[in-house]
Amino acid sequence: MTGRDNPGLLAARHLITRGTQINITYLGTEDMSARITAAQTVKESGFIPVPHLSARRLRSAAELTAHLDRLQEAGATERVFAVGGDPATPEGPYEDSLALIRSGLLADYGVRSVGIAGYPDGHPGISEDDLWKALDDKISILTEQGIGVEIITQFGFDTQPVVSWLRAVREHGIHVPVRVGIPGPAGVKRLLGYARRFGVASSAGIAKKYGFSLTNLLGTTGPDRFVADLAARLRTAALVPHQRTFALL
Repeated sequence: MTGRDNPGLLAARHLITRGTQINITYLGTEDMSARITAAQTVKESGFIPVPHLSARRLRSAAELTAHLDRLQEAGATERVFAVGGDPATPEGPYEDSLALIRSGLLADYGVRSVGIAGYPDGHPGISEDDLWKALDDKISILTEQGIGVEIITQFGFDTQPVVSWLRAVREHGIHVPVRVGIPGPAGVKRLLGYARRFGVASSAGIAKKYGFSLTNLLGTTGPDRFVADLAARLRTAALVPHQRTFALL
């Protein structure tokens, strides 16, 4: 959710299982107060807030400290998601999420678990070798700091790349929990916009398979077919998922 989504969460909270993790994005168009208010709403509604920390949007170490101070006051520093963020050029001292993690500030504020990004479809601006190295480095440093780790993947439209990537993750010796990003209930046009932005593969064939049409951009789609197909493939591949493995993104 974003800072603008507080009314929607309050309206829907009776439909959501208590204790569910809810991610709070770090939009460049919202200020710190909006993000903190969202975290408070999540916490007070009986859920677990997972604030995003966008490394390249942070203009200084002082800004990161101030943000963590406010999140701690709101009781929202147990879990965070560290991501590089959209800006091509860092606005401050953190060039990526690894630099933010290396700062050591997360442990100082009682963070117990950090989510890091995974890319089953690859990343348009980062090589595969660099993605693996970054994943290894983040897990190693967070483990040294005594902080738990989980991987949250980019959302995708096709389950096969996800299963292949999960197999590669385990073969690579990485055994932390993985939350699979899936296309949540949303307009087709918006989902395809996100796909282009994040380098997610899409095609007419994939679209049809999962229940939406590239010729009907005004339509909506949900995650049902994707989740069912992914669960079946995970069982076949002997990649049994942890509880709460899926993350709506």
